[in-house]
Amino acid sequence: MGRRSHRVADVAEQAGVSIATVDRVLHGRPGVSARAVRAVEAAVLELERQQTQVRLSRRTLLVDVVVDAPRRFRDAVTDATEEALTSARPATVRARFRTSEGATPAELAAVVDGIGSGGRVSHGLVLKAPDDPLVAAAVQRARERGIPTVTLVTDVTASGRAAYVGLDNTAAGATAAYLLARLLAGRDGVVLATLSHRSFLGEQERAAAFRDRLAAEDPGREVVVVADVHGEDDATRQAVAAALADHRHLDGVYSMGGGNAGIATALGDLGVGAVPFVAHDLDADNLALLRTGVLTAVLHHDLRADLRAALTQLLRAHRLLPGAPTSVPSAPQVVTPWNVPPRLRG
Repeated sequence: MGRRSHRVADVAEQAGVSIATVDRVLHGRPGVSARAVRAVEAAVLELERQQTQVRLSRRTLLVDVVVDAPRRFRDAVTDATEEALTSARPATVRARFRTSEGATPAELAAVVDGIGSGGRVSHGLVLKAPDDPLVAAAVQRARERGIPTVTLVTDVTASGRAAYVGLDNTAAGATAAYLLARLLAGRDGVVLATLSHRSFLGEQERAAAFRDRLAAEDPGREVVVVADVHGEDDATRQAVAAALADHRHLDGVYSMGGGNAGIATALGDLGVGAVPFVAHDLDADNLALLRTGVLTAVLHHDLRADLRAALTQLLRAHRLLPGAPTSVPSAPQVVTPWNVPPRLRG
């Protein structure tokens, strides 16, 4: 067997067998039934779990959450993190939040560099930021200071981060293309695709998968791209209006980065009626648009599960839970007005 740090008497009591039986199992001696061997092995695993709980209960971890996104998403991350903290047991985990909208890579790198410096303790970083060399270098420096990073919903490559948690963005982009190709069968208008910013790897992955799948499903379909408006409604409205000035025959929309109320306003101003419209994230704005029929479907992933997974990977990075940190991509859920998750129904 593996680790033998527990007293034989404790293992025997946990397994409900004699001390002599435990001794034989632990030393690989014959004369023990298979059932007794399984009981002893299970007892050792349970004692390991209990020992881990005791060890964790004595630790308090302070985790920094750095998010660059529109306010609606920042608020959603804050709420999901605070809920995840309550279930991070037996560890005690506290969080500090540093949020922004439209920060430059240099500004975000400076925020990361400030974590765990100047006498401020940090045991880990949950990060949503652009995939930029400056950010990646800062994450690597944090790692060298003993601060592991888990990237959230969009990855940062070549950074030495411990894990990625969030949506499987390639699957999401392909799913959007699959849905729109079928909804637009028999039509020949253009499709509008919007991104909040090309520097976010997650949106790059969505866009590439969308383009490739749509080309396979619906060859020749023209796609008009609007990008780098940071998911802000008014900026998105203006950019969409300008992009569609010469493309009034619009048949569908795939919004990868928010600003959907702005998109809807721009389409109304241009006289575009209801069209198939696929978006991301079940925030309050998108729920309202879904219920009123502006959005056809939302590609959803549970931020609460993402943040629980992020905290688990940080505990693993500190060897406070068994296993190595592991990336946890989540499959997109296609949500229509008729299958909104119960906790979000108003």
